[in-house]
Amino acid sequence: MTPQPMTVSVTTPADPPGTAALRGAVRQRIRVVPDFPEPGIQFQDLTPVFGDPELVRRLAATFTAAFSGAFDRVLAIEARGFVLGTAVAAAADRPLVLARKKGKLPGPVHRADYALEYGTATLEIQRDALAPGDRVLVVDDVLATGGTFAAAGALVADGGATVAGYAVAASIAGLDGAARLAPDRVFSLLTTAD
Repeated sequence: MTPQPMTVSVTTPADPPGTAALRGAVRQRIRVVPDFPEPGIQFQDLTPVFGDPELVRRLAATFTAAFSGAFDRVLAIEARGFVLGTAVAAAADRPLVLARKKGKLPGPVHRADYALEYGTATLEIQRDALAPGDRVLVVDDVLATGGTFAAAGALVADGGATVAGYAVAASIAGLDGAARLAPDRVFSLLTTAD
């Protein structure tokens, strides 16, 4: 599938039912925090969205519908991705895998280093979290440059599994994160200003 320009909210062929109304409700709740965590960054804070149980349920149902029948496990990225990833795993009745920051998981881990738009970081999953042949839906709250998602995809591959797709509540316009993840499928509920 050819990646779509970031001006398109969703890179899947069709929105699941109810997506337009959900998009508007989530857009109204996102809070933009200027100069966080670094000067020049316009942080897209979804905390007000997470404070609304109905919006979280609707997001989980929409992500699940967008990838219906295409995934066996959900990989949630620390930290805000844990909120959505847990909801998606529960809604889809699928196991949850946690991708955590360096040093937070016990036992042997797969590790991937990556660049953020404002620094570098390391992501890890436990070595026994995935099995060969698993189809994994990777979930987080915001897609910026795609570095975190690409690192999560590398961890999925290290575990012998395949990425079924990436699901995110919001993509930041102009950073082309979805293009970095091509040819994998990306579902983004909405696109925000950077």
